[in-house]
Amino acid sequence: MTLAISCGEPAGIGPEIAAKAWADLRGAVPMVWIGDPRHLPEGVPWTEVTAAEEAAGVCDDALPVLARDFGPPVTPGRAQAAHASHVIAAIEESVALTRSGACSAMVTAPIHKQALIDGAGFAYPGHTEFLAALGGVTRVVMMLASDILRVVPATIHIPLSQVPAALTEDVLAETVEITRAALIRDFGIAEPRIAVSGLNPHAGEGGKMGREEIDLIAPVIRRFQDRGWHVVGPLPADTMFHAAARARYDAAIAMYHDQALVPIKTLAFDEGVNVTLGLPFVRTSPDHGTAFDIAGKGVANPSSMIAAIRMAAAMGPRAIRA
Repeated sequence: MTLAISCGEPAGIGPEIAAKAWADLRGAVPMVWIGDPRHLPEGVPWTEVTAAEEAAGVCDDALPVLARDFGPPVTPGRAQAAHASHVIAAIEESVALTRSGACSAMVTAPIHKQALIDGAGFAYPGHTEFLAALGGVTRVVMMLASDILRVVPATIHIPLSQVPAALTEDVLAETVEITRAALIRDFGIAEPRIAVSGLNPHAGEGGKMGREEIDLIAPVIRRFQDRGWHVVGPLPADTMFHAAARARYDAAIAMYHDQALVPIKTLAFDEGVNVTLGLPFVRTSPDHGTAFDIAGKGVANPSSMIAAIRMAAAMGPRAIRA
């Protein structure tokens, strides 16, 4: 089934990597791009469609586009406030198409939050929070996924000094529950195996380097083990990510941003995919930003966008059946 691809920030590399991804995948993964076709790289074959259902019939030969007029022309590398409301509308349309069943999943190109705030009063910290609001849910989880590793940070974009206070039993329990549900629904894993890291070096060294493992993390893990779930830990983060360790779990939950993202960006920098778990629809995204410094130069690497599209194509039908 067709994927909805939202354009993201038009002055960034979003239009370029979407075009390159279509050229790589062609009809293998039907998709429809939502945006202003003037922003696509020169020479990209595209065809305007009036509905997502038309995309599969033209995707072999051209990028199907739900064309929207964004007003002023784009200047690569320079976001314009005038485009902000249109970028937001493209996201909203992608969600609507996915929730209606016209598309099986959505893939989002990177946005520039400051431009959305300045141009349209965007009231959300980022893409993920906006999608949660559109989906009517209050708690979502960020997963970074590749073919060799899936990681989930229990806390995300906060200073390291704030992590211990933000890391509560409820936060960790919800993270485990949402991750497990997504592994079943979206990834088709009947009995997910989840590894949970400690917060401190050596997972606290029996309390000598901190008690969060004893007082907070271990009790949550035991709660799920009592349900018969395959959840193990708390494990020392420095020994969780070598090849033999990765073979023992389907996803790893870490306690903070860098503890989770350093391993996957080391192992799969160009192929990592951002997946939002806990939404009532499937959303993936390339694991990078707008890259204003190379926008318009034709050199952007589409690998993460291609991986995001492939992953959404695999996840979407499972979510619909569920």
